[in-house]
Amino acid sequence: MKIAFIGLGNMGNPMAKNLLAAGHQVNVFDLNTEASGALASEGAFVASSLEAVVNEVDWVITMLPAGKHVREVYLGDHDGGVGLLKMVAPNTRFIDSSTIDPDSARLVASEADKQGFSFVDAPVSGGVAGAQAGTLTFIVGGTDEGFNQAKSVLSAMGKNIFHAGKAGDGQMAKICNNLLLGIIMSGTCEALSLGIDNGLDPQVLSDIMLQSSGRNWALELYNPCPGVMPNVPAANQYQPGFMAKLMLKDLGLGLEAATSSESPIPMGTLARNLYAFHLANGYSEKDFSSLFAFYRQRDDA
Repeated sequence: MKIAFIGLGNMGNPMAKNLLAAGHQVNVFDLNTEASGALASEGAFVASSLEAVVNEVDWVITMLPAGKHVREVYLGDHDGGVGLLKMVAPNTRFIDSSTIDPDSARLVASEADKQGFSFVDAPVSGGVAGAQAGTLTFIVGGTDEGFNQAKSVLSAMGKNIFHAGKAGDGQMAKICNNLLLGIIMSGTCEALSLGIDNGLDPQVLSDIMLQSSGRNWALELYNPCPGVMPNVPAANQYQPGFMAKLMLKDLGLGLEAATSSESPIPMGTLARNLYAFHLANGYSEKDFSSLFAFYRQRDDA
């Protein structure tokens, strides 16, 4: 199939590479021309504009920072910019893998449906490592037909593909997942730091907790303490990975959703505030597991 891929950051780049490796013809576009140009050697056609990247494609996949960018790219902006829904040929199908607010996903899905297009929101879980390995989890919101059609494309980039429900439900499920992830990472950093303060070896403590009731994803696959686990961001000065500023954004989406539904999320709120303090200390571009450094600041004093 011929696929347009828009948004080639830490996640989009390896996702596009996996589509190419699966034999698809891939057009790429990013406002950062260096990011899109890097895929030319992989066999991608590097487009210079949105109009060019979606020319005669079967599918469009977007991976954008926030809801406002998704709305502008699909629907156009207030300065007269034309959105994707006005650029593509009939029968083009859309997948948005950004992590955004559910209302934006529902708005774009509604407008796409009015114009006869299939659109699904399909945010991902699995991080950069999952994107590189082609083992991402896709959490899809949309119609049954849209989901079944999208699976043929998503399977080239991921291993687990779930249908969460109607349009926007993929985003809501992803928000719940990342709310829990932020809480888990915060608690793991806190427990490891407490152990170190009281004379425990973090490697030994991690091994103990991995075989005990405190076992969790962070301890198993993404230990935040430097020197404990190889091949994770903590082993490389918290680079690369899922940036702390993106975790703060996702936790903020959780707070927005909780406000709308009047749901109590005290632990999610605390995790969000911890990341806000952490970013204020200069860790915006570091991996979200760098929150461990927030607990160890006095080591650098």
